[in-house]
Amino acid sequence: MRYPQETIEDVRSGNDIVDVVGSFVSLKNSGGNHFALCPFHNEKSPSFSVNADRQMYYCFGCGAGGNVISFVMQIENYDFIDALKWLAERINYPLPQPNQTAASLQQSQTRDTVRKINKIAARFFYDSL
Repeated sequence: MRYPQETIEDVRSGNDIVDVVGSFVSLKNSGGNHFALCPFHNEKSPSFSVNADRQMYYCFGCGAGGNVISFVMQIENYDFIDALKWLAERINYPLPQPNQTAASLQQSQTRDTVRKINKIAARFFYDSL
């Protein structure tokens, strides 16, 4: 499933990174940046920085960084599409329904069938052991 770049940009720009990150960690304003303890590793002094102007975050301790979409992906352990959906729901942005061609529909059905077969085979071998 793919969304147009304009849709991705609308969702990204509609979600202020300070608000999103602030809903997961306690941010303290210091100059143009906001600082917090990094949610991705244990630390005693704040090294996690969020820049509101650039809409980016960076941790000087573990090197994690990116935009609001990558933050949600990392903090919630989502893939890109799930993070985009989560952020779109947060701002009540209606995501367009993806157009499926006959070929992509067939590929999706084949993928589902292969997964089912693999699951059955895995269960058989697990039970055999």
